[in-house]
Amino acid sequence: MKKVFLVGALALFGAANAQIAQGTKFITGTVGYQGEKNNNSDVTKDSFSVIPTVGYFVAPNVAIGLGVGYESNSKKGNLTDVTNNTVVDYKNTTSAFVIEPLVRKYWNVSDNFLLFGQLSVPMKFGNDKYEQAGTEVGKDKFTGFGVVVKPGIDYIIAPNWTVEATLGEFGYRTSKYKDAESIDNYNFGLNLGSVTFGVKYLFK
Repeated sequence: MKKVFLVGALALFGAANAQIAQGTKFITGTVGYQGEKNNNSDVTKDSFSVIPTVGYFVAPNVAIGLGVGYESNSKKGNLTDVTNNTVVDYKNTTSAFVIEPLVRKYWNVSDNFLLFGQLSVPMKFGNDKYEQAGTEVGKDKFTGFGVVVKPGIDYIIAPNWTVEATLGEFGYRTSKYKDAESIDNYNFGLNLGSVTFGVKYLFK
């Protein structure tokens, strides 16, 4: 019985300490979507992002990477034109080019299941566009910067393939518009509405 227990303990210990080897390269792509519709005010909000990322394990279970991608947020609804007392539709859209260097630390839970923590520094370059009745009525450019920590999970589905997801974020983001003060945002918490999914390929 002791031998069985010892073998089981060694197997569990070995699985928990399995490592992704130094020098391993990877490529992944994350896609995130969040939608909201308020049926009381007829306002719809949509958020979308796609950020392909390449990375390199500089030490066992420790990787650095760089993501380059695009994200968009939109809000649309109806408003009343007081000049002629008519209802017109409007749409406000924020779109941005994203550059995101990152560092990841992985922890093995089992042979196929891993947890990771990701520290990233997202930088954004984009604009806000305002439309009424399908016609553009204004546009403002902005730059953004942040320091963000995201918890994640990684599941191995084949020798070189994994499915990964991040859940919420903890961090600070700021945006700066021309001739205006910065807009600062602090976000701390897990959020099932801001889950991102991706598929990762490891070059072993």
